[in-house]
Amino acid sequence: MTSSTAADYIEDVSPGTGALPPRARYTSSDAKSLSLNGSWRLRVSATADAEDDSFTEEGYDAGDWAEVTVPGHWVLQGHGSPIYTNHLYPFPVDPPHVPTENPTGDHLRVFDLPSEWPSDGGAVLRFDGVESCARVWLNGTDIGEFKGSRLPHEFAVGHLLKPSGNVLAVRVHQWSAGSYLEDQDQWWLPGIFRDVALLHRPPGSALDFFVHASYDHTSGAGTLRVDSDVDGRITVPALDIDVATGESVTVPVRPWTAETPYLYDGLLTTEGERVPLRIGFRTVELSDGLIKVNGKAVLFKGVNRHEWHPEKGRALDLETMREDVLLMKRHNINAVRTSHYPPHPAFLDLCDEYGLWVVDECDLETHGFTEQAWRDNPVDDDRWTPALLDRAARMVERDKNHPSIVIWSLGNEAGTGRGLTAMAEWIHGRDRSRLVHYEGDINCRDTDVYSRMYASHAEVEHIGRELDGGTHKRRQLPFVLCEYGHAMGNGPGGLADYQHLFESYDRLQGGFVWEWIDHGIKDERHGFAYGGDFGEELHDGNFVCDGLLFPDRAPSPGLIEFKKVIEPVSVDGTDGSVRVTNKHDFADLSAFAFQWSYQVDGETVESGPLTVPPLAPGESADVKLPAPPVESDGAESHWTVRASLAADTAWAPAGHVVGWGQIPVTARPLPYVSATSAPVLGERRITLGPASFDARTGELKSIGAVDVTGLRLDVWRATTDNDDGASWQTDIRHGLLWRKFGLHRMRHRLDGVELSEDALTVRTRVAPAAWEIGLATVYRWTSDGSRLRLTVSVAPEGDWTVPLPRLGVRFGLDAGADRVKWFGGGPGEGYPDTKSASRLGRWESTVDGLQTPYVRPQENGARADVRWAELGGLRIDGDPEFWFTARRWTTEQLDAAAHRTDLTPGDTVWVNLDHGQHGIGSQSCGPGPLPQYFLNAEPTEFSFVFSEAVFPEAAFPEAPETS
Repeated sequence: MTSSTAADYIEDVSPGTGALPPRARYTSSDAKSLSLNGSWRLRVSATADAEDDSFTEEGYDAGDWAEVTVPGHWVLQGHGSPIYTNHLYPFPVDPPHVPTENPTGDHLRVFDLPSEWPSDGGAVLRFDGVESCARVWLNGTDIGEFKGSRLPHEFAVGHLLKPSGNVLAVRVHQWSAGSYLEDQDQWWLPGIFRDVALLHRPPGSALDFFVHASYDHTSGAGTLRVDSDVDGRITVPALDIDVATGESVTVPVRPWTAETPYLYDGLLTTEGERVPLRIGFRTVELSDGLIKVNGKAVLFKGVNRHEWHPEKGRALDLETMREDVLLMKRHNINAVRTSHYPPHPAFLDLCDEYGLWVVDECDLETHGFTEQAWRDNPVDDDRWTPALLDRAARMVERDKNHPSIVIWSLGNEAGTGRGLTAMAEWIHGRDRSRLVHYEGDINCRDTDVYSRMYASHAEVEHIGRELDGGTHKRRQLPFVLCEYGHAMGNGPGGLADYQHLFESYDRLQGGFVWEWIDHGIKDERHGFAYGGDFGEELHDGNFVCDGLLFPDRAPSPGLIEFKKVIEPVSVDGTDGSVRVTNKHDFADLSAFAFQWSYQVDGETVESGPLTVPPLAPGESADVKLPAPPVESDGAESHWTVRASLAADTAWAPAGHVVGWGQIPVTARPLPYVSATSAPVLGERRITLGPASFDARTGELKSIGAVDVTGLRLDVWRATTDNDDGASWQTDIRHGLLWRKFGLHRMRHRLDGVELSEDALTVRTRVAPAAWEIGLATVYRWTSDGSRLRLTVSVAPEGDWTVPLPRLGVRFGLDAGADRVKWFGGGPGEGYPDTKSASRLGRWESTVDGLQTPYVRPQENGARADVRWAELGGLRIDGDPEFWFTARRWTTEQLDAAAHRTDLTPGDTVWVNLDHGQHGIGSQSCGPGPLPQYFLNAEPTEFSFVFSEAVFPEAAFPEAPETS
């Protein structure tokens, strides 16, 4: 005979007991409310039944309990440790059972009602998010338990309240049956991590209501109807609307879009409550095989957004959420997928206000079942269907009045099954004003959008050309990449190539980069910690750091690149005129001001306004540029044209640049050095012009007064996350091959030092141990007496089946070398497939400012298309342009570091001058770099000209660092 315990509810597959039916959430009303956020008492036990329930009673002494902040996670407040897994469950897979070792946090809050709290009506206790299972007592009465961590739950408690000394007790279990449905790629963080509030419910107060606000793009009219469980009236003063709930009214309106997020203030008035409404008129439909809003197809330029704060985890405050939305808008992002759960409801208010398309995703993922071929997957087990439907309903009912939400998503990576079909049928029946998405529904049986993750460029083009096959229904549907461009570490590469496809084929309606922010946890020892840093039994390392923002919300180079790639105003052309294209879906260009500037050798010599017509969406115009303001006199020159906000907006100030382009005028003259100096052999040194070399090895020792260390060919880079790829991938992972073939441990054999009348030639072979492949490398040095030219010739030997990581030279300078000036791409880093945002100009930085602080150190900081650079009293001109990198540690030290805190500046600044770099790609989860970005081993020659800098280190002005 099996005995039951009080904790059986933990392993019950039902969604819980005692909670009220889900309903629309509104931010405020004239009914009283009391926030119960703040300081709570906490006791953590190792198991679910380690303690009794006496703490729920009045008078319990919790004085020796810890104090924690709610909203919050107890493991981020000194009680236990977080766990990171991508998809593996951190407990045995035996649904619905969970381990006996089940950290359980008893939370206690004693509160008084405000003196003005009404004595009539009822009250509702609301939890906006608790992970993963909670049981609740108020004044000693067990009022229920619930699962569904990122979903709201309300309880009727008016009959239990008293004026003072109310005891709210909440027992939170880290693991429950619900954990099987919440296997999202993120930290496992138990706790009450969203708001807790007590809401007064006056007699006749509003219950649930549904705002239907459609827009007819042919007539310009909006139709409003508000269905309400409690009869009342709807007023919208700006539209002279005053109607009863349930009645429809049609009037001329300004529509809502993500580009023009116009909201009308309305009011729902019932007998006992007045509820403010924010109404956006818009119509979403599947028409002509496309997702259309207000009659127009939309192109999603989106991101996936987990909720994250480096100290508070998923407990976000309003200002952090606002910062996210403003950063998205300022970087040209127009859409967000709420991966992989509904966000804090305030985030959706901000999306309504500032304008973002939203794919609202249900709190559902069962990814770990893939390890057993989806056997026992809850979404295909009828016992779990009530829990799935409860999760779908709590998402839809809470969020249904947000105009920003255009698509409901059933969840993520949960396989397939009858439960998902039931969810889709319920959502379609409840809300026909939006579409339904689920990436795992490969044949689109239950969904309205064909969605994929990380499809290659070639496959995306195949789909765009409607050559992909599949079911008849799928072939008629629009295509969206719900995840692409995996932004882990240095990258993602290939974004511009994806965007070109999106803009070339109507069926391709964009995608959502994975993901918004690195989930690093602020940590004194590591800087930012990731999986494994807390001693987890199972973990997935830094795979949790794959965002366009660093954990502190500083934009990464990937976000700067994405902003450029998806800019809503494009500028290109030839000398004399530019073609300006409006890439908005709805807005014209009347909100933008255009400016030209003219640069000679990277310095702006003149600028002025450019008159551009207020082009309608999709339109282009050729605009004549003025005559060049100065003669180039043999220098390189180009135009830069910027589109910026003409006036302040809600999300950015006037002058904020949204798009730009550069048009070359005159080409750069390549550096030339006449070989007029002869090398002179001394006892221990060879001198050539301003330089000295080791007489035995031919190694460069100095150029003028500048000491140089260890200049030689370099092909290795500290592998990026995208170089290394993902363990499950069957495609070639270049980082692994590079290590297999020993490119990180190349040997340099000296074959000869030759002096001629006008040159010093050093012949070498650069090759790894254990393999026959190698690079025959010749360094040829010449000088005109004041300058030194190095020409490097590289010839592959053997059967090279792998591209090179980089190809160039590396050398060391004294640690005093600090400030850097360069003419080339900037201000930030750029690689072959990540340099769309690299703008040609003159830039300055410190060596430290050149570094990109990826959470896991890796190759970073290269400036692309550099013409010349000055550092440490040395000037380097390239023939042709080159990639420039400088750092205070070696590539080998960078490669060995696991965290930024592992890197210690040395007594040398190491400089790389690269003729070539291998592409980046996004193979940390997606495809690798496209073939055109491979750095293949082939005969190559390149040159650099060295001279002493015109302005020595001490003369550099104090300029802000750029990175």
